[in-house]
Amino acid sequence: MVSESLRPSNRPPDMKRDLWPRHRMVGADYLYYILLAVAVGAFLYYLYTYREQALVYLPTLLGGTLVTLVVSVLSAILAIIFGLVGAISSLSRFRVLRWITLIYVEVTRGTPLLVQLFLWYFGVRLVLSNLGFDPYTLAFNGMTVLQSNSLVPTDFNSYFYGVLGLSFNYGAYLTEVFRTGILSVEKGQTEAALSLGFNSGQTMRHVILPQAIRVIIPPLTNNFITLIQDSAFLLVMAIVELEYVTTGLALPQIDPNSKMFVFILGALFYLAMCYPLSLIARTMERRLAAAR
Repeated sequence: MVSESLRPSNRPPDMKRDLWPRHRMVGADYLYYILLAVAVGAFLYYLYTYREQALVYLPTLLGGTLVTLVVSVLSAILAIIFGLVGAISSLSRFRVLRWITLIYVEVTRGTPLLVQLFLWYFGVRLVLSNLGFDPYTLAFNGMTVLQSNSLVPTDFNSYFYGVLGLSFNYGAYLTEVFRTGILSVEKGQTEAALSLGFNSGQTMRHVILPQAIRVIIPPLTNNFITLIQDSAFLLVMAIVELEYVTTGLALPQIDPNSKMFVFILGALFYLAMCYPLSLIARTMERRLAAAR
């Protein structure tokens, strides 16, 4: 006779024991959303208490934000050009080009951006100025032809070398990004394109880059977001961008709480510029992944 203890039990499992971990996780989710709602509400109330100060500073901060966006977009375009040229040169069969690119990438990535901006403004600018090169004069004469020379700011040289400094720095990082993206494409794609009669330029433009862009988009977007944030370093060149404006409004404040509020307000403007880029990058990643 089989022992009662060895018989299979038909008793249903303990539902309370099985559901306890799940209930605990659901409770943790509810607690998280409650705390998040409380934090958001407290922050909105904090902003509401300084609403009058925010309304006074809003136009000035919007002006600084516009300058930051324009400088960042121009720097990003030039950085992409530097990065593409650097990536193609690093993959060239000519050793001289590879060594020049290697020196450019390693020296630029191995030195602080702030130091490079000082070198561009106090070094390269003075050298070119002694050679007779003046960006302000060139821009003023060019805009005079269009009868819009009043649009050229008096401190145009600061903007010019600031954009060059940012783009030159981020071009070194994008060189590695583009090089990695190009190398991620199988060599068979290049061989197939060449066998169909494409030359090297056509192969790169029509075959390699469209496939490499899927790998390039995430780090490219991250670098652009960081570039927007690093544009704050341009305040050392007296460029009236968002950080320059924020600092100019905050430092004269006597009340420490008011001073902190101005810095928080400036940070919110940076967040408003950077967060949509993250959303756009995620959307493009999903679409490209679905198109594979």
